Amino acid sequence: MDFTLSEEQQMVRDMAQRFAETEIKPKAAQLDETHEHPGDILKQLGELKMMGIAVPEEYGGGGMDYVSYVLALIEISKGCASTGVIMSVNNSLYCFPVDAYGTDEQKKKYLYPCAAGEKLGCYGLTEAGAGSDPAGMRTTAVRDGDGWVINGEKKFITNGNVASYGVIAAVTEKGKGYKGISSFALDLDNTPGFKVGRVEEKLGICASGTSELVFEDARVPVDALLGEEGGGFKQMLTTLDGGRIGIASQAVGIGRAVLEEAVAYAKTREQFGKPISSFQAIQWKLADMATELDAAELLTLRAAWLEDRKKPYEKEAAMAKMYASDAAMRASVEGIQVLGGYGYCKEYPMERHMRDAKICQIYEGTNEIMRLIIARNLIK
Repeated sequence: MDFTLSEEQQMVRDMAQRFAETEIKPKAAQLDETHEHPGDILKQLGELKMMGIAVPEEYGGGGMDYVSYVLALIEISKGCASTGVIMSVNNSLYCFPVDAYGTDEQKKKYLYPCAAGEKLGCYGLTEAGAGSDPAGMRTTAVRDGDGWVINGEKKFITNGNVASYGVIAAVTEKGKGYKGISSFALDLDNTPGFKVGRVEEKLGICASGTSELVFEDARVPVDALLGEEGGGFKQMLTTLDGGRIGIASQAVGIGRAVLEEAVAYAKTREQFGKPISSFQAIQWKLADMATELDAAELLTLRAAWLEDRKKPYEKEAAMAKMYASDAAMRASVEGIQVLGGYGYCKEYPMERHMRDAKICQIYEGTNEIMRLIIARNLIK
């Protein structure tokens, strides 16, 4: 088994690392405090082809593989988790389904602006009564003449308040359960009857906007249908698998930031006349963090490697997302412990990392759902 990165993959990781260190990390604390959307940073990421890394170049993307995407997203998330999740959603949840299921015309219209970093995309799936169970979806799309009329509300939508485009799931045929769900690619800036609803105040990833999407007799063109009518649920499953690789990458990035800061602090903080890094209790914490984060990164890269080869990766994506998010959360809690009282104060970024890490155990499917997916694949 060859763990060596290709020249292109190494170049992508190095570029993302340099950009995160110089352009993102110095602004992360302020972005968290002010909840300011990192628009300037995202524009630069677009110029670096990171907002649509795996999208073909003809549609504005970088034309790279999913492993490169993971490597870049880890570094960006290490610098700022909010920026990481914005990048992740645009890549995994918006660009991926449009690229995978859209026609050439749809890709030119809906994919290019977001893959090129000119605009942002979002993914409208979750509702107040339909989170882990999409069968509870209440948003409907009814065919009307030369278009569709959409009614309903989407909840907890990352990028929702800043996105110009969205992939939206809606029920097109009631009474058919999952087979009655379809997906639509929408130009939200030009959709009559659409508006942004409540913007959430969150514990973490505070520079990433999370909002409701409200559709009230929203008219969309007939060619907004993405793929086949009734095919939305299958599209959703595949899209979420890719999204979970993104969240695993985000979690690894957060964990890496925690470990780096914990090691640096432990080597300079002195107690009883010597650095606390010389104490076995601290060494064990650092060793556990490093081991779990390495394992998390390897799980994530394996899932991306399988995706690149068009092999099934549902189970592997769930494993990566579950393990990486749990590892990041454990690392952040222990990181605060290493810093002691300072870790609990905003003077140091450790408390932000803990707040940012928690959501990774929740979105793209809770870790409880991840365990069900893994088990289902084992016993089927």
